[in-house]
Amino acid sequence: MESFKLCDSDYRFMMIVWECAPVNSGELVRVCREKLGWKKSTTYTQIRKMCDKGYIENTQATVRVRIPREQVQADESSYFVERTFDGSLPAFLTAFLGGKTISEKEAEKIKRMIDAHVE
Repeated sequence: MESFKLCDSDYRFMMIVWECAPVNSGELVRVCREKLGWKKSTTYTQIRKMCDKGYIENTQATVRVRIPREQVQADESSYFVERTFDGSLPAFLTAFLGGKTISEKEAEKIKRMIDAHVE
């Protein structure tokens, strides 16, 4: 299965695309100028780059998503846990919580999620 990881600027761009798509490429230029401070040429270069990588398509000046945000986030999360915590989800959760507490409702939701993914 192919893994999807993005550098920071690609991820910031894709966050806008995921939020706006399908979107006219001219409108995407406007949004990227407003939110990222990018020039028109920078946005069009990014559109081409992400099309080449297969994340989006640009047909008749309409940009559409090909790889959903949830897939990228899942891959990014797995990569982070593997690289930083040697693949140990308990070690990640310990570091993530770092002495913080969570509500009973949050704990129950997490328990249900874990139960749904137990082998």
